[in-house]
Amino acid sequence: MIGQINALKIIKEVDFGLYLDGKILGEILLPLRYLPKAYNVGDYIDVFLYHDSEDRIIATTETPYAMVGECAYLKCIATNKAGAFLNWGLMKDLLVPFNQQKPPMEEGKSYIVYLYMDDQSGRIAASAKLDSFLFQDSDEDFKLGEEVSLLNANKTDLGYKVIINHTHWGLLHEQRVSRPLKRGERFNGFIKHVRDDGKIDICMHLNTREKLDDTAERILQQLQQHDDFLPLTDKSSSEAIFDRLNISKGLFKKTIGTLYKKNLIRLEPDGIYLNTDKAITATQSSTSASKQTKTPRNIPKHVWGKAKHD
Repeated sequence: MIGQINALKIIKEVDFGLYLDGKILGEILLPLRYLPKAYNVGDYIDVFLYHDSEDRIIATTETPYAMVGECAYLKCIATNKAGAFLNWGLMKDLLVPFNQQKPPMEEGKSYIVYLYMDDQSGRIAASAKLDSFLFQDSDEDFKLGEEVSLLNANKTDLGYKVIINHTHWGLLHEQRVSRPLKRGERFNGFIKHVRDDGKIDICMHLNTREKLDDTAERILQQLQQHDDFLPLTDKSSSEAIFDRLNISKGLFKKTIGTLYKKNLIRLEPDGIYLNTDKAITATQSSTSASKQTKTPRNIPKHVWGKAKHD
């Protein structure tokens, strides 16, 4: 719970704030300065938990720049005999102990750090020794074409060393960089390739073929999870398609056309039906749904009317 946002119940109001039910942590104070505009005893409120300067567990409605288990690019605002202190968006600064600095931190400079719970003090701390917390390779943790969150850590001779989903190292090759990147910049990308040694290659954008592969697998999985049927057609709104599949209507129609041509699905006026016997092998890899078709195919006009894309 400490180092994360929690939904806690308001149990009583006092002159200096609210007390929240922290379960095994006991009653936790939400100071007056962090109170929401409207509340009632018995309501639940989202708060971040950490230790104040007197080592008490305290709650805040402010959101830090990063939480425990995450990486961030933070500015050092002070150093002393205890270590370096980083601005992480809260009143109390974040400590980086001396033994977690690489190299020694300097006031005014920014650093990529990982936030963790210190076993000895029980407090939230940060470390610049990222290799101690991040995986160097993937053990089937990601799928090809999967969209991931990235943090640019360093420029290398090959491209950019990036942190994937706060858990893994990855490499964004120079030739796959579509725009200049700043150190510490956050952006989304895609799993391009997992090498034989487990190292992960990243790309900023998928090409049309790769998008179709990823989307086709997603649609087939959705069909299998919903009794082999999806209530979507070419007449469905863009909003309905995005809410269900998180893709545009144009990409939806292209991918459905590809799956239809492979006889993996059946199209009816009320939606999409899975041809179960044909689709079983197609979902066993992330690319099997479109490998056999070199060019994306539209939905045949006689099945769902005109096949123009939005």
